Amino acid sequence: MKAEGYSIKDLEVLSGVKAHTIRIWEKRYNLLIPSRTDTNIRYYSDIDLRRIINISLLVKSGFKISKIAKWDEFQLKKTVLEITEKNNSEPDYVERLILHMLNFDNIGFYKLVSEIIAQKGFEEAMLKVFFVLFERIGTYWQVGSIFPAQEHYVISILRQKLIAETDKIGIENRNGSTILFFLPEEELHEMSLLFYSYLAQKQGYNVIYLGQLVPFDDLAKVQTHIKIDYVFTAFINPIYKEDLENYLVRLKDTFQQQKVFITGWQVQQLIPELPRTVKVVKDYKDFRKYLG
Repeated sequence: MKAEGYSIKDLEVLSGVKAHTIRIWEKRYNLLIPSRTDTNIRYYSDIDLRRIINISLLVKSGFKISKIAKWDEFQLKKTVLEITEKNNSEPDYVERLILHMLNFDNIGFYKLVSEIIAQKGFEEAMLKVFFVLFERIGTYWQVGSIFPAQEHYVISILRQKLIAETDKIGIENRNGSTILFFLPEEELHEMSLLFYSYLAQKQGYNVIYLGQLVPFDDLAKVQTHIKIDYVFTAFINPIYKEDLENYLVRLKDTFQQQKVFITGWQVQQLIPELPRTVKVVKDYKDFRKYLG
């Protein structure tokens, strides 16, 4: 739980139930009993958060709040478990993953991740469930409804899965071309980069993966050791448009004979002016067209 407890706005963000509705349910059905600070500001516990998330899931599944309000905690949890066993849509999976994340429920999280991959296949699971989960987590972190350790917990598990799937492919270099993957010096968010490198390796490319926080000067040094055919990087962290454009020019000057692929939130938001050899990758379908 957050040190100061959860505000009603936190509950709204994490459960999807409007604060106004939560207050009505409190008064009408006594569903939650918030604590109060010395200055009379209400706050909620982990138990309250889990309860409102469970209630939200049941309401979305068609149960009437007046009926749910009559159930004890055992009946509430029992019904939630029955519902989640039947619900296998992407939104349902994301909601369940978030609940496991909030509780640091290792067994539940790992089991559900494995179930999603078995149900959808690895690529579809990444694209339709796990990347949607990352977006939701990013929003929650931005508004302060979760703390960084919860985000790191999820990313660490799914990063392991992604690396394991990439390892299964093996290194064959059927294509005969080499792609260099890296993140600039200020970048730490590598899940999208890992996924694109997975796609490239699956397509038979020789992948050189440098990962996070790569000093720019090292990029030129790599070329003295191996022939690079393509370069791929991402821009997620906030950056000024001018700084991004200057960085792209430096990339173009360093890799004069190669095509440079870029992706990421900042590329979408800033729409930088692109050097001739730099191409924006909008999504995985776009990247696959470039790969051929």
